[in-house]
Amino acid sequence: MEVRTHDSKQGPFTIVIKLGTSSIVHETTHQPLLSLLSSIVETVIKLKEHGHRVVLVSSGAIGVGLKRMDLPSRPKTLSGKQALAAIGQGRLIALWDNLFGQLGTPIAQILLTRGDLSDRSRYLNAVNTLSELIAMGVVPIINENDTVSVSEIKFGDNDTLSAITAAMLRADYLFLMTDVDGLYTSNPRKDPKAKRIDVVDSISAIRLQVSTQTLGSNLGTGGMETKLIAADIATGAGVTTVVASSKDPSIIFDIIQWNIHSARLSMSQTSPPHSPSPSPPIPQERPPHTSFTPSTTPMSDLKSWTFYTLTPAGTVIVDQGAYRVLSKRESGGRLLPAGVLGVRGNFASGQAVRIAVRVQQSDEEPRSRSRPRSPIDSPLTQPTTPTLLASMLKSTTSADGGLGLSRSSSDVIPSTSSTASLPVSGSMTPASDDEHHNTDDRGDEDTWQLLEVGRGLANYNSAAIRQVKGLKSAMIAQTLGYADSEYVAENITIRVPA
Repeated sequence: MEVRTHDSKQGPFTIVIKLGTSSIVHETTHQPLLSLLSSIVETVIKLKEHGHRVVLVSSGAIGVGLKRMDLPSRPKTLSGKQALAAIGQGRLIALWDNLFGQLGTPIAQILLTRGDLSDRSRYLNAVNTLSELIAMGVVPIINENDTVSVSEIKFGDNDTLSAITAAMLRADYLFLMTDVDGLYTSNPRKDPKAKRIDVVDSISAIRLQVSTQTLGSNLGTGGMETKLIAADIATGAGVTTVVASSKDPSIIFDIIQWNIHSARLSMSQTSPPHSPSPSPPIPQERPPHTSFTPSTTPMSDLKSWTFYTLTPAGTVIVDQGAYRVLSKRESGGRLLPAGVLGVRGNFASGQAVRIAVRVQQSDEEPRSRSRPRSPIDSPLTQPTTPTLLASMLKSTTSADGGLGLSRSSSDVIPSTSSTASLPVSGSMTPASDDEHHNTDDRGDEDTWQLLEVGRGLANYNSAAIRQVKGLKSAMIAQTLGYADSEYVAENITIRVPA
C-alpha cells in the first residue's frame, strides 16, 4: 500500500467518514433525516470529484428498524436488537443506494464483525475488496453485522469499526461526525465555560485535561469517550482523525481544504516558491473541529491488526527486564523465553496474547475488594491513560529480573477495558501450579495485579510457554523436543512504554 507523508501530501486522499445513528434517523420519531443524508451524499460526491477516495461507515440499522416496526425504543434483549438490525439494514442500504443513485454513484454494502477480521487471510481479503471497490469508483458503505454479532466478536461501536477500517486502508483521514463540533474541556451542553480543543497531539495527555462523560444518543452506543478510543486506534496507524459536527457535512470538504492550504504555507517557508496549481477556495477561517495528530511512527499493518482487531486468548507475564527491552523499537517486538514469568489462560500458537507485567497494590487498598471485570467482559469506558500507567511502573528490578515495586498510594491501578488503551486485569488470585512466577513474590499473591502493557502473537501454545518460561532459547528444543522459533511471541506492540 501507499506510504503516506502527511506533512507534504496535497492529495488526493483516502477518507473514511463515520456517521452515527443520530445523524441518520431522528432520535424520537425515528424518521430518516433526509435533508442531512442528502447533504452527506453531496459532500461525498464533491470529494470524489476532486479525486479523493471515500468510504462511509454508517450506523442506523436498528433505528431504521424501529421506524419500520413502529416501536418506541430499542429492545432490551440481544435477540430483539438483532432482529431489528436485520429489518432495518436492508432499508438503510436501500436508502443510501437511492440517494447516491440520484447522482449516478454506485455503492457497495459491507457488513463486518470482529470475527470476520480475526483471521489474517480474511482480513487481507477484506482489504483487497475495499481497495478494488474504491478503484472502481464505488463508495463502500460499512456497518457492523449486528444480526450475527455477539459480545465476543463485536467491535463495540462504529467509532471503533471506523478506526479499524481507516487503519486497514492506511487512510489519510478519519472523520468522526457527531452532534458537537469537536472535543471540549467539559460537556458543552451543561457547562457554558466549556472550550473546544482544536488540536490534540497526545491522547493520553488530553485525558488528564478534559471530561469525556458525554453520552451518545438514545439510539446510539457511543459518546465522546468512544471517539477518543477510535482516535487512539487511527492515529496509531498514522491516520489524521477529526471530530466535527454532522449538522453541516460540507465542513468535511472545508477542513481538508484548510489542511491543504496550511500544508502549502508550511512548505513555502522551507522550499523555493512555485506556481500553485488551481484549487478550490480556501475557507476564510479555520472550520470548527478537533484534529488528532497522527503518529510519526505508525504501527505496521500486521501490528495494528494484532493489537486492535484480534481478541487476546490469554496473557503472557513478563519481567521488568523484558518489558524494558520490548519498549524499544529496536527489539523488533520479539520476546525470548528468559523474560517470561508466567502464563494466564490457554491459547494456541498464532493466537493473540496480552503482554502483562505485575504491579503491587498499595497497603491502603482493601485485600477483600471485589475483582474488577476483565478487559473482555467490560464495557468500553474509562480507558487508562498510558502516561499514568507508565508512572506506576517505575520500579526496581530484582536480581533475577522480577518486578519489585514499593508499596505506595501511587500503585493503585485503575480498571479499564478499552481496546485502544491498555486494560488491567483484576487483582492477582493465588495462581495454579503452572502460573507461579520464577521470581520472589515479595509478599502475598493477593497483593499483586496484572497490568496489560501490550499485545502480540504467540509462537507457541500456552502449555509450551509454561514449560520454557525463564529458560534460554537454546533450551527450547531440549525441553519441548522441537523449536519452531527462538522467540515465544512476536509482533509485540507495547502501548505503555517502560
